[in-house]
Amino acid sequence: MTPQLTAKPGSSAAPTGRARHGIPGTKNRQRWSNRSRRDFFVFLALALPNLLLIAVFTYLPLINNIYYSTLNWTLGSASAAVVGLENYVTFFTGADAARVLGTTAIFTAATVGGSMVLGLLIALVLNSKVRGTTFARSAVFAPYVLSGVGVGLVWLFIFDPGYGVLAWLLRGLGQQSPQWINDPQLSLVMVIIVYVWKNLGYCAVVFLAGLQSLPQDVMEAASLDGAGSFRRFVSMSLPLLSPTTFFLLITTMLSSLQAFDLIRIMTPLGAGTSTLIYEAYLQAFGAYNRAGYSAAISVILFVILLVITVLQLRFVEKKVHYS
Repeated sequence: MTPQLTAKPGSSAAPTGRARHGIPGTKNRQRWSNRSRRDFFVFLALALPNLLLIAVFTYLPLINNIYYSTLNWTLGSASAAVVGLENYVTFFTGADAARVLGTTAIFTAATVGGSMVLGLLIALVLNSKVRGTTFARSAVFAPYVLSGVGVGLVWLFIFDPGYGVLAWLLRGLGQQSPQWINDPQLSLVMVIIVYVWKNLGYCAVVFLAGLQSLPQDVMEAASLDGAGSFRRFVSMSLPLLSPTTFFLLITTMLSSLQAFDLIRIMTPLGAGTSTLIYEAYLQAFGAYNRAGYSAAISVILFVILLVITVLQLRFVEKKVHYS
């Protein structure tokens, strides 16, 4: 018989814990691998429906709209002719470009600046510790959540030069009401006033949240050093509010460039108020029925929104002070 060899304890032939139990960490790696795989499938289950909805209802219409902008297509027609960039050339070489782009720039600058400046002033008032601020905050924010159609109808009744509330008050003072609706220049001013009134509550609430998050110990130290309220606001509060200001600048500018409901209700024909988005609506669904030309205007608006957002993130954010 061949004798069996028995390894002595501690010798190289003796089975070790590494051999008995496997390579240390193998089970841990396997366990983490299984967990990562499970987390990945959970992520897909939660995110994939949203990604599909975004792709179907956002990116696919965008791609289709870019294609439609290369067509000479009358809305409702079964046929269309490919014209390439002719719709873009027609827009920029005609009178529409200066009129529409100028109106869009004036409306956006006035509404963004007015909403942010007035919102900041209101936020400073609401930040004071006096009675009734809770009710005042709710009252200021309420117009923002109201329907734009309802707001437009109410303010249209106020501005109406014939039977409006403002005309009635002016007649009581022996004055005539301006032709807010019939005068293109005044109609733009009218829409700007209403849009600022509706949206300044949003800016006020966001600025108020930023003011309440400021470090109070720093503000109290500056007060003890003799800095007045105006000095503290200019030198300390405004720089510390730069992230809030930057956020509001982006959101309000994008919102103003896409404003539609108030313009549609208060000036249905777009006399003096034809911004890019409303001009696209008029060209497609108004008396023109030029769907391809309307799609080209929509693409131009998209490019402007994209460029403004990139420039703000690239240059304006560098001046933002993150504490």
